[in-house]
Amino acid sequence: MRLYFVRHGESENNELYRRTGSDEGRSHDPKLTDIGWKQAQATANFLATHRDPVGDMDETNYGITHVYSSLMVRALSTASVIGQRLGVKVIPWKDWHENGGIYLDDRTTNQKIGLPGLCLEEIRENFPDVILDESIPENGWWDRPYEEREERPVRARRVLYELLDRHGGTDDRVLVVSHGGFYMNFLAAVLGVEEIVIAWFQLNNCGITRIDFMDGDRRIVYHNFLCHLSDRAEVMNNIFS
Repeated sequence: MRLYFVRHGESENNELYRRTGSDEGRSHDPKLTDIGWKQAQATANFLATHRDPVGDMDETNYGITHVYSSLMVRALSTASVIGQRLGVKVIPWKDWHENGGIYLDDRTTNQKIGLPGLCLEEIRENFPDVILDESIPENGWWDRPYEEREERPVRARRVLYELLDRHGGTDDRVLVVSHGGFYMNFLAAVLGVEEIVIAWFQLNNCGITRIDFMDGDRRIVYHNFLCHLSDRAEVMNNIFS
């Protein structure tokens, strides 16, 4: 299996932090900005028309066979653009969500309040090309409190094991649209450690990381590939979700 981990395009929260240096006023489930849409389209076009720079010489494109996405709006939007361009249906996968889940900060109590996220009808209406998960509750897919830090490595390992159950030992080329914070937890799971605490692996909006899983070996082939974003305005240095 070859895995391409793609961070979503620039979100409204990314733009807010870039502009103000603060997350005050953040959305619990932000949409893509105009730049975010451009990043998603550039990524989709590149994947459809170029071969992997570390691929076989006779390849003509990336040959993506499966596209998965977090259920957060910014990820689903990015994945939908990519899936449509590649002719591959997007499969929602809840556990690839950003650290913390869907929440807002209560500034008076200093607590993080969990909120519902998209419901099934909203996904059906806004993302018609996405394969629907009928188990999503009608009141929204995020039906729990804020996800605490100690819960995230457990989820990352669960995601990795499920990914290997689905695609391990195959020639599948799997693309997942997820998030910059969870990327760190997922990398830790791939590396077989509990948490990465002394470094930060930056993943820009629509940055691509390739990880190969071969005969029990895990190989990080490249990280935060950005050559498909030719316009400097598209290469945003947003490390927050």
